[in-house]
Amino acid sequence: MQPPDNGLIDAFLDEERLPSAFRETITHWYQPLAERLLVELDNVQRPLIVGINGAQGTGKSTLARYLTLMLRQRQLRIANLSLDDFYLDSVSRKAMADRVHPLLVTRGVPGTHDLKLANRLLDRLADGASRGQEQLPRFDKSVDEPRPRSEWETIELPVHVVLLEGWFVGLLPQADQALESPVNPLEAREDPQGTWRRFVNKELAAFQVLFHRLDFLVMLKAPSFDCVYQWRSLQEQKLAARSDTDTDSSKIMDEVALHRFIQHFERLTRHCLEVLPDQADLVFFLDEQHRITHSRPDSRQPGH
Repeated sequence: MQPPDNGLIDAFLDEERLPSAFRETITHWYQPLAERLLVELDNVQRPLIVGINGAQGTGKSTLARYLTLMLRQRQLRIANLSLDDFYLDSVSRKAMADRVHPLLVTRGVPGTHDLKLANRLLDRLADGASRGQEQLPRFDKSVDEPRPRSEWETIELPVHVVLLEGWFVGLLPQADQALESPVNPLEAREDPQGTWRRFVNKELAAFQVLFHRLDFLVMLKAPSFDCVYQWRSLQEQKLAARSDTDTDSSKIMDEVALHRFIQHFERLTRHCLEVLPDQADLVFFLDEQHRITHSRPDSRQPGH
């Protein structure tokens, strides 16, 4: 792959509202990964399924959008998906919360997704013989509901590469003994019997059919869970600074609400940070300023 021209990178930085210094991340880390994926695509001779794992605020979506841009520049058809696209609607989550555990009303953990839809879609996208068109689901976090089908992205089949990003993409379930003790006050107060976390772990096991489809797994590794909380808090502060109406402000979590929200993700985020670096095909290690400091293996060696 030829290096992208400066104008294309400038346009990407502008569209993503990224600082000019992010150009180094693109040239040193993202572009070599795009080249590596071309090698992987040649090796499989069918649609390549790529997973991108990373905690909140690590830059999964930014990486996926850049890879989509670069691979489409090579006239490849790319399906860009997030696990977030498969969240159940609020009515379905409320019914599950009433039936299983109240914590399931909050989207995020395994079990709050339409896994049947995800598997059906991957069946079609992974089949190089597929023809026609396919719709890619999209979820609107601002209203906590899936977007109507009329707003889903339509792509032509067959695709060459599927990008699936998400905060627990590629993760294996925890061992039963790891579920015995709560990891934070939320679990201690609201899941003292472990019903919620055992259900979530069982649903994570069900995701393995989907994850086994991955040909290549990339991890954006945060330095710690404390950084994940700080990055998510910074996102809320920036949103608050941009808000100029009561309606916008009502969607912003204060520190108490944010602290509770993040605890829903803590158990499996810590599990990701512990086990996935040894399982992923490529790990980008981030520092506290979100910068990639190094990778394992070296992503700048195509075909490594």
